[in-house]
Amino acid sequence: MAALGILAGVFAVAALLVLRGFVLARARGTIVCRVRDDRGGWKSGVARYVGGELHWIPFLGLGLRPRHAIARRGLTVSSRRMLDTGEGPAGYWTVVCSAERGPLSLAMSEDALTGFLAWLESAPPSAHLDAA
Repeated sequence: MAALGILAGVFAVAALLVLRGFVLARARGTIVCRVRDDRGGWKSGVARYVGGELHWIPFLGLGLRPRHAIARRGLTVSSRRMLDTGEGPAGYWTVVCSAERGPLSLAMSEDALTGFLAWLESAPPSAHLDAA
């Protein structure tokens, strides 16, 4: 009976994590986006634009707070390219950005990339004064 209770608990936690990921991916104003910093591989999650920041929330995890808050001020795109076959989902693009915390790579669909670049370009003129 105890094993059944443990199994039910594990199933409930797994169901909540799947539901959390589904809600995050379907929330209004979010895009599915992968992040890679200088420490390792791609991490899947969702991103949303909040004022002058891009908030990234991982799919795996319990919290709803962003793990990365990428400020638009001083953010510059150093390169962009389509992901190779095996590197990520087909049709995704990677963008290497120079941010305050160091280099950061984002991978997203072509439509999301267009929105991201438009968001960067729509910054007030003073937002790029710090970028050097």
